Amino acid sequence: MIIYEILSTILFIIMMPVYSLIRIFNGKFVYGWKEKLGIFNPPDLGNKIIMYHGVSVGEVIALENLIKKTKEVFTDYKIVVTTGTKTGQEIAKKKFSTIADYITYFPFDIRFCVNNFLKKIHPSVVLIAETEIWPTFAYQCKKRNIPLLTINGRISDSTYKLYKTFKIFFKYILKNYTEILTQSEEDKNKLIAIGAQPAHTHVMKNLKFDIKKSIETVDLDKHGKRIIIAGSTHKGEDEIIINAFVNLKQKFPDIKLLLAPRHIQRVPQIKDTLAPLHLSYGTRSDNSSFIDNDLIILDTLGELSKMYSICDFAFIGGSFNKTGGHNPLEAIVYSKPVVSGPSIHNFRDIYWILERSKAGKVVKTPQELENYMEKLLSDKEFYDQACQDCEKVFKDQQGALDTVITRLQTIL
Repeated sequence: MIIYEILSTILFIIMMPVYSLIRIFNGKFVYGWKEKLGIFNPPDLGNKIIMYHGVSVGEVIALENLIKKTKEVFTDYKIVVTTGTKTGQEIAKKKFSTIADYITYFPFDIRFCVNNFLKKIHPSVVLIAETEIWPTFAYQCKKRNIPLLTINGRISDSTYKLYKTFKIFFKYILKNYTEILTQSEEDKNKLIAIGAQPAHTHVMKNLKFDIKKSIETVDLDKHGKRIIIAGSTHKGEDEIIINAFVNLKQKFPDIKLLLAPRHIQRVPQIKDTLAPLHLSYGTRSDNSSFIDNDLIILDTLGELSKMYSICDFAFIGGSFNKTGGHNPLEAIVYSKPVVSGPSIHNFRDIYWILERSKAGKVVKTPQELENYMEKLLSDKEFYDQACQDCEKVFKDQQGALDTVITRLQTIL
């Protein structure tokens, strides 16, 4: 460990100025560098602290319900949330500003950075989402008798092959973890194969599946029509889904489309797109229904999640640009199949699970999207199985949140 710390520190000192210059030259600054160096002044947090770390957007989103539950159960503990990226930091502050007692960046995995961080935060327990392995941080936690847990752990095939090559090194690092809780039996076996201790490695399932259906009802006068929802669409995606809908409507006259842009200020642009087409449309704000309209634009806030209850299947937006997708489980919870474009990095772990069944599909092109939508509309046996798979996948993955809370109660 000493050799690793010396080499990593030397490499850090050499590479940090070069890396910073490259980032500045490309117009991308190194955000949070002071905090990552351990240079920050946290408020007085006391000595009872639960720390959660999610490197970026997807991991932070996965932690949302768990952090809220932690606040309810462990009322005498302070909560610290850390991230590794600027976007992760933004999401954390948006979601946890009234829940967490302090939000900052995770330290560079260099001894003096980690020591500075732990001296200022001194957590009672640390929970790291997914499988970020930081050797120095893990070693220093063990040295200070700070319980360290990996939660929602997963490991891709490519990462597994790399880690297995250096199994001797990772076996030494992983022994510093108090517990490793994985999303699946497969992830558990992979981690044990690279050195995790079997007695301390268990399956917890996936935190992102711990969501609930909306109890609100929706009435858009469906009247036997089949409803497609395009949820959280971004610029450029409206044209893709509208074009597919127009083509499919020639074959399936009974279909209707509910188009929900991620940002409602784009509604005028969507109307401009619809103007030359032979589609009747209305808006949710005008209480439009599907009796008189082929398409309804959802131009109100906070209603999309409940709308999924009335659809037959959904296209999840933010996936044909660089956004990284949005949460497909808002539809899956109602047993409604989903399809997305190729950009789904914020929810890659979820799609990995969904695509092992017919519950979800990731397509590469607009034409593939249209073809898959046609499959759902034309093949009733395929569609029914997709709906059943949604229900099965959701039931199979629930329970992760309670597992973590139980572990925390045991540790604390």
